[in-house]
Amino acid sequence: MSITAADVNKLRQMTGSGMMDCKKALTETNGDFEAAVDLLRKRGAKVSAARADRDAKEGAVIAKTSADKKLGVIIHLTCETDFVAKNEDFVAFANQIADLALANKAANVDALKALTMDGLPLSEKLLEQVGKIGEKIDVINYVIMEGENIVPYIHAANRLGVLVSLNNAASDANFVAGKDVAMQIAAMNPIALDKDGVDASIIEREIQIGKDQAIAEGKPEAMLEKIAQGKLGKFYKDNTLLNQEFVKDSSKTITQMLDSIEKGLTVKAFKRVALG
Repeated sequence: MSITAADVNKLRQMTGSGMMDCKKALTETNGDFEAAVDLLRKRGAKVSAARADRDAKEGAVIAKTSADKKLGVIIHLTCETDFVAKNEDFVAFANQIADLALANKAANVDALKALTMDGLPLSEKLLEQVGKIGEKIDVINYVIMEGENIVPYIHAANRLGVLVSLNNAASDANFVAGKDVAMQIAAMNPIALDKDGVDASIIEREIQIGKDQAIAEGKPEAMLEKIAQGKLGKFYKDNTLLNQEFVKDSSKTITQMLDSIEKGLTVKAFKRVALG
């Protein structure tokens, strides 16, 4: 049968695929739109397989919360090139995925990919995007957080996302403070909330490093433990969020800054996801 330009355009609008791909699909399926859509999806799957060994180091990181701020998610959607990562449609697709995760409270990446978007599992929608864009695309990281008051932050044109869980009920003042803390996390990349969250192996390593430095400086054996503990305290100050100096006002720690905004205000947890 004859495939018209209107037919091709209709399929293109339905799928987002290129004009030539749509024309070939309609020709091969004798104008059957459903079969043509399936064919394009199958070709998307083939593209995905063919590009499985390609590096997908670019992408978009989206952090969002529910309207009541009690649920937050971060999704990391990858692609191969910066050109695609900055494309409005790609970023919009990443936001749709984040909205889908929030609406359904997806527990993990596999659960998220099993959710339905526009009548298809997200896993298949990802393959459609592969067929449409021609790059390896996937959700490779996803985190979910529940709490009393969660503040989201997206840094550097969707290259990094942060969620901060605060203990007090949401207010305009602590929302601003939460954003400041999120920017601190983005910039300083703390390894834990406080010293209690630091892995024992890291503590042991830092103590040994402190002792080795003291020995190299010629300090007496009896002083090594005390010196190492002092250096460990400095390590906590530099690398745990609540003990870090606030980047906007180094006269205060994060703990002190938060308490000055609202008495007793503190961070219960945080998540940070970045490209690369």
